[in-house]
Amino acid sequence: MKKNNKLFISIIVVFALVFLGACGYLVYKNFIIKSAENAYNTLASSVVLQETTGPDLSSENKAEKEYAENPVDFESLISDNEDIYSWIYVPETNIDYPVLQSHVDDNFYLDHDINGNYSFPGAIYSQVCNSTDWNDRVTVLYGHNMLNGSMFANLHYFEDRDYFDEHRHFYIFAPNRKLTYDIVAAFVYDDRHIMNSFDFKDDKVFKEYLDSVKNPRSIYSNVKEDIELNLNSKLVVLSTCVNYGEGRYLVIGVQTNDEPTE
Repeated sequence: MKKNNKLFISIIVVFALVFLGACGYLVYKNFIIKSAENAYNTLASSVVLQETTGPDLSSENKAEKEYAENPVDFESLISDNEDIYSWIYVPETNIDYPVLQSHVDDNFYLDHDINGNYSFPGAIYSQVCNSTDWNDRVTVLYGHNMLNGSMFANLHYFEDRDYFDEHRHFYIFAPNRKLTYDIVAAFVYDDRHIMNSFDFKDDKVFKEYLDSVKNPRSIYSNVKEDIELNLNSKLVVLSTCVNYGEGRYLVIGVQTNDEPTE
């Protein structure tokens, strides 16, 4: 009987320790997520972005409107972390973040914040297979699908056809540049690594990929038929996890404007 009691007490103690450990982990995880969210909110609050229609180049306004506005203080950002090279803004979403690329570890920012600290939400980032000048035929940006709506979670707004039709653009700011992208498609894709799966330098391969963007093999897809893609197109693929099952949810834009900024 005493052996049974000791065994029972031991089991209770083990379960209690596991429970306390799990609770402590959840508290720590929530603290890290909240800290990262506050850091991003503080950073984003200093960058006031709004959707624009491009510069007014009429004769009377040309002098003062020759350059597009760039509200991002890249000098300050890069002085804090040289891996920051751009900023992405998707109007009427929470997507308003710096874009980073590590040259040490391709997936470093999968679980590190913009300051290089370990963080569950990670950051928005690209891999070294992409250049940082936005001139690649296809650039892929990664971000987590966070339950609190941060990072790239709001990409799933584009699953709704009305929302997809009404929200046509996203913007990328780089030092001295403002890039406008028309959103051409949003759909569920498989888990393959896009940049490693296609040789986009090959015109035939790139053309086939463009066709797949306009005609995705997914029942969860939205496509704008009025946007044409060709061999001169420059695409940015925003990639995040699906809400269920396996695969990736992609929102794809094509560059339609590249404006100099002061």
